Amino acid sequence: MNFDAATNMDLIDQPLLMIAGSEAGSLYMSQDAFKEADQAESRELMLIDGATHIETYWKPEYVNQAVDKLTQFFNKTLR
Repeated sequence: MNFDAATNMDLIDQPLLMIAGSEAGSLYMSQDAFKEADQAESRELMLIDGATHIETYWKPEYVNQAVDKLTQFFNKTLR
């Protein structure tokens, strides 16, 4: 079975926040999916400077940036 998470990104019409490391080998996938999500009510792609994909999960300096951004995003969009 094959699955592409970026398929149907154009169906997203809710606020969208994507977070990726600027040094992630998979960054191009986030950028491509972000471009396709052009129907989102609002959208943002946050790049964590210097982080690889895996580091965004465990390095405190990167995790803290992601959590701060998620907090801002949810405070703004879930009211």
